[in-house]
Amino acid sequence: MSSKTLTRQAEAAATPAEIVREYGPFPGAPNVAGVSYDGSRVWAALGAQLVALDPASGEVTRKLDVACDAGTAFDGKHLYQIAESRIDKIDPADGKVLATIPAPGAGTDSGLTWAEGSLWVGNYRGRKIVQIDPGTGAVKRTIESNRFVTGVTWAGGDLWHGTWEANESELRRVDPQSGEVLQRLAMPAGTGVSGLEADGGDLLYCGGGESGKVRAVRRPRAARN
Repeated sequence: MSSKTLTRQAEAAATPAEIVREYGPFPGAPNVAGVSYDGSRVWAALGAQLVALDPASGEVTRKLDVACDAGTAFDGKHLYQIAESRIDKIDPADGKVLATIPAPGAGTDSGLTWAEGSLWVGNYRGRKIVQIDPGTGAVKRTIESNRFVTGVTWAGGDLWHGTWEANESELRRVDPQSGEVLQRLAMPAGTGVSGLEADGGDLLYCGGGESGKVRAVRRPRAARN
């Protein structure tokens, strides 16, 4: 697919987000950046360590010493992690970096997820989501936003991303073709969203930035497939 830009055209009214659970903060880790889900565990990027949580108990079950200062993704076998201006492909068994590609924002990227055989990268101040080839980093297409973009995820065929500006954060469901904002979930004032991942069911996991927490938000029934 050739590279093309898809521009946001409209947006829906915001409704309050329903936070159903919080995890953390985690010892020695004052910041949570990226989050991902591997089918049974929630992964959280804590800067110098990637940890796996049991979502039922909140217990940390795995720790990988890797650079992880932004978005995290899982392709069904491997983890992908933004580390400054690169994206590392990581073996979740031992933390070994198997491959590296350039991040499209060259150090300004935030969110990361896997879908349709591609990596989808949230660019924070660039206010956009970029679909890239996971093997080369080549850009396939770009979706623009009118907000700073943090985490990004796919949930039941829907594209969601987080926003965080000043004291306000939202979770937004957008049309991946037109960029139209279809749904907005407003987080409580002062509750930031630094990362985002769906669990394949009715929850969206959100990195909480400098709160040091991961929060589970209920995905509204109208948005579920």
